[in-house]
Amino acid sequence: MAPKSDNTEGIVLNFVNEQNKPLNSQNVADFLQKFNLKKAAIQKALDSLADNGKISFKEYGKQKIYLARQDQFDIPNNEELNKMKEENTKLQEQLAEQKKAIAEVEGEIKALQSNLTLEEIQGKKLQLGNEVEKMEEKLIKLRQGVTLVSPEQRQSVEKMFVDMINHWRRRKRMFKDVWDAITENSPKNLKEFKEELGVEYDEDVGVSLQSFDELMPTGKKRPRCK
Repeated sequence: MAPKSDNTEGIVLNFVNEQNKPLNSQNVADFLQKFNLKKAAIQKALDSLADNGKISFKEYGKQKIYLARQDQFDIPNNEELNKMKEENTKLQEQLAEQKKAIAEVEGEIKALQSNLTLEEIQGKKLQLGNEVEKMEEKLIKLRQGVTLVSPEQRQSVEKMFVDMINHWRRRKRMFKDVWDAITENSPKNLKEFKEELGVEYDEDVGVSLQSFDELMPTGKKRPRCK
C-alpha cells in the first residue's frame, strides 16, 4: 500500500522524489522543518521507504544516502533532449531580454529620482535670485566708483604681502650664502650636486621673486640693481 501524502512517509517520499538527488537524513530533516517532523521520525520513514523499495539507498560507512527511484521517471530520448535544449536556449534568451528591460526601467527610475522636485527647483530659483541681487548691488557700487574694500583692509593685505616678500628675499639670500660656502671648493658638478640634494631654485618651479616684487605697493618697491 502506497504511503499517504499527509503522513510522515508520504511527506518524505514526495520530498525525495521532488528533489531527485542524493540526500542524507539531515538534509531531509532540514528541508522538512516546516512540517514539525523530528529527525528520528524522518530517519525511520527513510529506512521504511528504502526497505519497501519506494526509494533507493546506498551506505558509505555509517552514512546512508537516499535517492528517488529512477525507474519511475520518463527518460527522454535524443530527439526530446534536443528539443528541450532548444526550448532552454529560447528561455535563456527571453530571460536575458527581460533582465535588459528591467535594467533599463531601473535606470530610468534612478534618473527620475535624481532630478529635482518642483519644491527643490523653486527653492533653488529663490537662492539663485538672491545671489543675483547681491551681485547686481556690488556691480552698481563698482560702476558708481564706490570702494568695496576699506582702507584698513587694504593696508592690512598690503602689509602682509610686503612681509611675505621680504621674508622670501631674506630666505633666498641666506640660502645663497650657505650654498656658496658649501660649493666654493667642492669638486662636484654643481647641477648634479643640487639634484642629489633635492634643491630647487625659484626658476625650477616656475616662480620669480622679481615678478612678485613688481606687485609691491608704490613706495615700498626695492630699487633694481644696475
